[in-house]
Amino acid sequence: MKNIKILFLAGITGSLFSCSNGEKADGYGNFEATEITISSEANGKLEFLNLEEGQVLEKGTVVGLVDTVQPYLNKQQLLASKATVASKSGGVWSQVSVLNQQLQTAKTEQQRVQNMFDENAATQRQLDQANSQVDVLKKQIQNVETQNAPIVNELKSIDAKVAQIEEQIDNSKITNPIKGTVLTKYAEPGEIVSFGKPLYKIANLEEMTLRVYVSETQLSNIKVGQQVTVKIDSGETMKDYNGIINWVSSSAEFTPKIIQTKEERVNLVYAVKVTVKNNGSLKIGMPAEMWISE
Repeated sequence: MKNIKILFLAGITGSLFSCSNGEKADGYGNFEATEITISSEANGKLEFLNLEEGQVLEKGTVVGLVDTVQPYLNKQQLLASKATVASKSGGVWSQVSVLNQQLQTAKTEQQRVQNMFDENAATQRQLDQANSQVDVLKKQIQNVETQNAPIVNELKSIDAKVAQIEEQIDNSKITNPIKGTVLTKYAEPGEIVSFGKPLYKIANLEEMTLRVYVSETQLSNIKVGQQVTVKIDSGETMKDYNGIINWVSSSAEFTPKIIQTKEERVNLVYAVKVTVKNNGSLKIGMPAEMWISE
């Protein structure tokens, strides 16, 4: 994402200090907008890209697709491998199931001998044998489960690879990130694209930013949130818009180089951004004036 900053150069000399009615505007500049370049997140053939320059796109609209055949085949191969590995795990768990049944029987016998021992109907040796049988079966189950650990880890590794491929397939879909107007189209269906290749440029033109420059003496009359009047040329007259100052530079910079005299070149100016609602007439790069209401 980049903010394209277009300085007002053309015609600034003749209009910087005067207006057609003899009055002086408080700032001069050009309209700009935040432009976003949408790039490919996958490698392959561009199957389709359904957009044209000047078209308004909604946020979340799928406008294109990069070929997903190869990632899909890789995913199917991994799923087949997972099924093979899981079958090995099934054999291990069947052994665990059998041992668990034997353990339950041994515990029942253990409890029976314990009750008989408490009533002096069984010997200590019989009780020790019952306890030993339970302990042996528990250790056997633990050993079998340990054999299954590498299989479980292999299954987890395959699942991670499948998730990675699914993300690649999802990234093959070209989804528009913001509501805006397509400014430039860089690719056409059928082209081979790679990761990071620009596909199109879009900007939200519903709200434009006018960047103007004011002198140090004007700063006392300017503050963030202040309402101002923005004027653009409209035939022989000027067309007015309501604007709000949303940023004032904290540091000074030299006036634009188009001002040639030495006295004017040494003057410092401050950049100011004014937000203006666009009714469709405002364009990127269009010159405008800022007027501060008294």
